[in-house]
Order: sequence, then structure tokens, then C-alpha cells
Amino acid sequence: MTSSPSLPAPDLKNGGGTSPNGRGSGGLDRLLSLIERAGNALPNPVILFAVLFALLAVVSTALDLAGVSAAVPGTDQTKHITGLLTGEGLRWLLENLVLNFATFPPIGTVLTLFMVVGLAEKVGLLDTVMRATLARAPKAVLPYAVAIVACQAHVMTDVAALVFPPLAAMVFKSAGRHPVAGLIGAFACVSAGYAAGFTVGSLDANYVGITQQAASTLPAGDGLHIHLLINYFFTASSSIVLGLLGGFLISRVIEPRLEPYRAAEGEPESEDLTLTPAQRRGLRYTGLVVAVYLAAILALWLPSGAPLRGEGGALLPSPVLTGMVPIVFGGFLLAGLTYARTAKTVTGADELITSVADSLKTMSGYLVMMFVAAQVIALFNWSNVGILLAVKSAAFLNAINLTGFWVIVAFVALTACLNLFIVSGSALWSLAGPIFVPAFMLLGMSPALSQAAFRIGDSATGILTPMNPYLFVILAMLRQYEPEARLGTLIARLSVFAVPFLVVWLAILGVFYGFGLPLGPGAHIGLK
Repeated sequence: MTSSPSLPAPDLKNGGGTSPNGRGSGGLDRLLSLIERAGNALPNPVILFAVLFALLAVVSTALDLAGVSAAVPGTDQTKHITGLLTGEGLRWLLENLVLNFATFPPIGTVLTLFMVVGLAEKVGLLDTVMRATLARAPKAVLPYAVAIVACQAHVMTDVAALVFPPLAAMVFKSAGRHPVAGLIGAFACVSAGYAAGFTVGSLDANYVGITQQAASTLPAGDGLHIHLLINYFFTASSSIVLGLLGGFLISRVIEPRLEPYRAAEGEPESEDLTLTPAQRRGLRYTGLVVAVYLAAILALWLPSGAPLRGEGGALLPSPVLTGMVPIVFGGFLLAGLTYARTAKTVTGADELITSVADSLKTMSGYLVMMFVAAQVIALFNWSNVGILLAVKSAAFLNAINLTGFWVIVAFVALTACLNLFIVSGSALWSLAGPIFVPAFMLLGMSPALSQAAFRIGDSATGILTPMNPYLFVILAMLRQYEPEARLGTLIARLSVFAVPFLVVWLAILGVFYGFGLPLGPGAHIGLK
């Protein structure tokens, strides 16, 4: 998941079933305690990248002095390692420190989309869409509706983990189902299916920017068409399958194992989820405007001779794909402005601008982290240490006969384990991408496949680690319904989702891999 703001943990002292030192005595509690201590031992991602940069500076210089070089397979090129702590390296750093940050691909795209997604959230559009989607769902279908919608929720960024679970609990309660099943199921599907979905947002922009930078390490990356939708077919289809799986787990595994529902003292009252006339009017006009907008884009792209066709009149690649960020920006901007005006949720232009500015305030920590990450990735590329690591990694995988889809399985497992300790998807992909994207390219696998595999590991296990700050927020919400609930109880229930999501999502990728299906428009499994 993306970088999370610091959130206060709820008071765990009165949760019941804990030992005097605040730790549970069961095996699960001991495992959680081990994960928590290991995660706490990790530095802040900014410090982590700073240490990595210093380590790269020393290692690159040592390799430079030793005359180490790497032959790029499939080419006649030999890349010599260049040290940072040399005259040439210091000149490079002075001339490129600011440029490395200013031209780092994720920065512009993430901030661009975050502005309009924040606008849509601030004016109430995203919350209203969720209410409209769930309020009329029949009781039997409700778990599946919640799960499918939750698997699209990353468009709301991390705020989805705070907004959607309590809303789902209220919907379940209003429908006569157990609210705890809605709360836990919604959070599990938002988090474990975080990188799936039909929706496109800042998460996709963040991933693809790092992927693009990592692929450029190799000469083969120059001709690759890497765009915002390189995983779209995979994520869209995955969100339906994972949604159906999540609905099954909610209704057939979680809910039957809960005690009969009885309202607890201080429990939130049922909320009327019926849309107001203003909200219905806003959704109606917003849907109409977005439909016209999308029709206009298609009209400028699909017909023969259309201005948004690619070179030689080709559908793919085309400016529609390379310009997907501004297209998504325009769609969200029109939707947010239309809803705000027709539903009358803002009073004027000043309030709209303030809403956009407020949405960007939460990105300050992300920008600091990306500044240091940009220097690390730039040093990987400039010093050729990234190529050396990629070549050696690919050679190691070949040496142990780990090729084909088994490489992807191993990478997903590694990512899933690392995700228990580094819950920021931006930080984790910034660390893993520069090594594994080029390494897999040397094995004939496309960057789109590497990114798709990372999505799985980065999403499925985040609900199992105390490093996830939203876990404690959900625990506080859970205690409104079950005052004696413990952290171990919550994680045990969430674990019902983690492994099935991991296995089924990997199986979906296996289908794409086995049949050679494109992962997105113009994005194939292999390089050729």
C-alpha cells in the first residue's frame, strides 16, 4: 500500500486476554510480538533509503577501484561500475541531485492524480458512490457487493481503509446481518485486494513510474511502451474474482463463526444510507458528464484517421495510453466539479481550491521519502550497480534452474514476506523494482509482469502485520461491537483472507502467463 500517515493506536490495555506486560500468551500473540519487534527494528523508510544510498556510494566506489564490470546478455555492451566517491561521481551528484528528484517519474503523476482524487473525496462524491452501490444490495448479495466494491477502493488511496469498513458495518447492520462481518470483510478486501480493481489512480501511477525508471537500466528498456494501464486487464479481472472470493469468505467463513449479534452499549446507531435528493441529482449529472467525456475520448481515438491514433494510424501504442494520466485527471476533475455543483456540497471556488490543497498536505511525507528514493534509484542506474545486480540475480536464478513461472512465484512470496515489515508499497517497490525488473527482463519477462507480481505480494499480507497502522484503527472500531476483542482475534479473522487471496491471485496471474494473455493494452508477458 502507499505510505500511511502516523495514526494513534487505541488503548490496548483493556482489551481482555492480555498478559500484564501487554502481550498475549498464545502462539499467535507470540508470533505477532515477533513481527512487531522485527518491524520496529526497521528504520523509517527515509532513513532506510539514506542508509542504502550511503552503502551504494561505498560499494560502487569499491567496485570501481576493483575494475568490476558487467556484460549485458544479448548485447555486446560491457558496463563498467562507476564509483560515487570519485571526482566523476561527486560532479555527477552536484549536477543531478535536484534533477534526479524533479524528473523522478512517480512524483508528477502521483501528485497530479492525488489532487483530483482528493477533490472527489472532499466533495463527497466517492462516499456517495459507495453508498449508492451498497444501499440497495439484497441481503444475500451484500457480502459480495461489499467485497467487489472494496477491491476497487484503492482509487480513494489509503483513506479507503478508514472510510469503507465502518460504512460496510452499518450496511450489514441495516440489512440484518452481523456488522462485524461487514467491518472485517471490508477492511480485508480493501487491504488484501488493494492493488486490484477497474479503477485507475495514484497507486498505478506510482507503480508504473518506478517500473519505467527500473526498466531504463537496460538497453532493452528503451523501446518498451510502459504506461499507466500495463496491468489493467490483469487488475480488472482480478478484482472480480477476488471480490467473489471475498464475498464467499465473509458469508461462509467469517459470519457463521461470529457469536449471535446483540447490540452492545455505546455501539454506533444504524445510519440511514438512503441518498438524499441532492446526492441522487449529483450522481445523475456526474454520471452523464463522465459518460460524455469518455465517449469524446473514444471518438477521438477509435475511428480510422482519428487524431489520437498512434503512428501510422495504429490503435496501440497511441497518445491515449501515453496520455492516460491527463485523461484520468480530466475525468476525475469533471466528476468532482459536477458533483460539487449539482449536489451543492461546496460553497464556492475558494472552498474547492482549499479541498485540493488539503488533499496534498498528506503527501508531504511521501515527497520526503521519494526525494531520497530518487537519489538511490538514480545512483543504481548511473553507477551501473543496478545492472550488475540484475545480471548476477538472473545468473543465480538460472544456475538453480528457477525459471519460468516459478521465478514469479518466488518473487511474490518474497514480496509478501517483506510486506510484513515494509508496509509502504512505494518504499518496497522502490527497493525491489531496480533489482528485479531488469533481472526478469534478462530472463525474457516484461516489466509489466514484474509489476503485476509485485502487486500481489504487496497487497495480500498487509492485513497481518502490526506495522499496518490502520489495523489498530479497525481494532478500535471492532471494540465498539465487541468490547473484549483483542488484536490477536482480529488478525486471526483477517488471516482467513490473506492466504486465499495470495493463492487465488497468483493463480490468476498463472492463467495470464500460461495462455500468454496481455496484462494490459500492448503489455505482454514476455519482452518479445
